[in-house]
Amino acid sequence: MSSAYGRMNNGKPATQAIFEDRKLQRELKEAANALRDASSALREPPKRKRRSGGLGRSLLLFAVAGTLAIVLSKDLRSKVLELLFGAEEEFDYSSSTAPADPAPEEPAPAPASAG
Repeated sequence: MSSAYGRMNNGKPATQAIFEDRKLQRELKEAANALRDASSALREPPKRKRRSGGLGRSLLLFAVAGTLAIVLSKDLRSKVLELLFGAEEEFDYSSSTAPADPAPEEPAPAPASAG
């Protein structure tokens, strides 16, 4: 930028220097672009960086892996159920009541005769 200022003050009129000096035109254009970029950067809020992982993602991965392990492994599933609900008890059923007497059979009705 300072070289552009020096080129403007070389004794020529400013309008003549701007229209004829290609190097001055290029430097002024670069300075204008830099000023525009700085201005837009100041107007925009800073961009927040997203974290790539975090505790939430780790917990979700752990929960999914644990669920799959329980679903796919019969031994692990039985251990988890035993921890949650206690040991499975063997249950032998024995009736304490006597069986009911069978009802007496009634004689079958005689077939109707035709005729």
